[in-house]
Amino acid sequence: MTRERTIANRPLTPRGAVTKQRIIEAAAELIYLHGAENVSLDTVMDVTNTSKSQLYHYFANKQALIRDVIDLQTSRILAANASFLGALDSFVALRAWGDMIIAAFRASSGIGGCPIGSLASELSTQSEEARLQLRQSFSDWSNVIENGLRRMRQIGQLDSDTDVAAVAVAMVAAVQGGIILAKTSRETRPLELAIDMALAYVKRHASVVVG
Repeated sequence: MTRERTIANRPLTPRGAVTKQRIIEAAAELIYLHGAENVSLDTVMDVTNTSKSQLYHYFANKQALIRDVIDLQTSRILAANASFLGALDSFVALRAWGDMIIAAFRASSGIGGCPIGSLASELSTQSEEARLQLRQSFSDWSNVIENGLRRMRQIGQLDSDTDVAAVAVAMVAAVQGGIILAKTSRETRPLELAIDMALAYVKRHASVVVG
């Protein structure tokens, strides 16, 4: 049994779980701001005021910490999307979802990108394990959107033959492309256009007249 597996299977005390979560959240913020390659374990230790032995008590190596950071950022995105799409019942509600995406970007002053999108850009060619984990992150995000669209289809807002799985993937792709252009230009307009395009794409499949 490897040391990494031993650590992964080690039960944590409530206090230990809090400490581990604090380290993951701090690492997520550092990696979001500076990139995974530019954040060392020494930096994480300094920011979280933890010793090397304490850090390695929870994480076998940097890759293990990054895996937990990916999980954290994915859970945050899924929760934010689910809060708008969980009971999706109209195009007005879908517009509110798009506005949430735009507002989240504006909150970063045009500097921050998508947490998992940024990780994917950096890690997909460096680590096959990270690539597969991030592929699942995007798949889970698409599934949240797909479930919302499926509800719209069930209540007659979308045509019955709408391929909601394909539409959901297209929406995630539009968001990612819009965020990259908006981040580069430091303007929200590219993201706004991408969101508008994604919603217009959905409206093509509307079974009701949408203004």
